[in-house]
Amino acid sequence: MRIGEVARRSGLSRDTIRFYERNGLIGSTEGPDRTNSYRDYHEAVFDRLQMIDEAQKAGFTISELLFFLRQIEGPSPEDLDVEEFLDQKIREVEANIERAKRFLKTLRATRQALSGTS
Repeated sequence: MRIGEVARRSGLSRDTIRFYERNGLIGSTEGPDRTNSYRDYHEAVFDRLQMIDEAQKAGFTISELLFFLRQIEGPSPEDLDVEEFLDQKIREVEANIERAKRFLKTLRATRQALSGTS
C-alpha cells in the first residue's frame, strides 16, 4: 500500500512516516511501476508503527529505539551491551510508571477536593 493509505489508517502524517523510514524504523519497497518514486508498505507496518508509538511514550528516543530494533532483528557483536541497555530502559520505564502513579494520586486528590467544595 502507498504512504497515503498508511497515513490514513495510522492517523500519522506522511511526514512522520517518511521520518521513521529515513531513520530506519520502518521500511518500504519500490512500487510496481519503476517509472515513479512511489513506495509500497507492507501490512505489518501498522504493528511497527504502534510499537514505535508505545516506545516513544515510554521514553525511548529515536536512536534508542533504532538500536533496540536492530538488536531484535539481528544483534551485532560490536554494538553496546544489549542486556545493560534493556535493563536501563526497564528501570526508566518503571520510574516513569511510578511518577505517573504519583501524579494520578495528585489528580484524584485535586478532583476530590474540588468536588467537596462545590
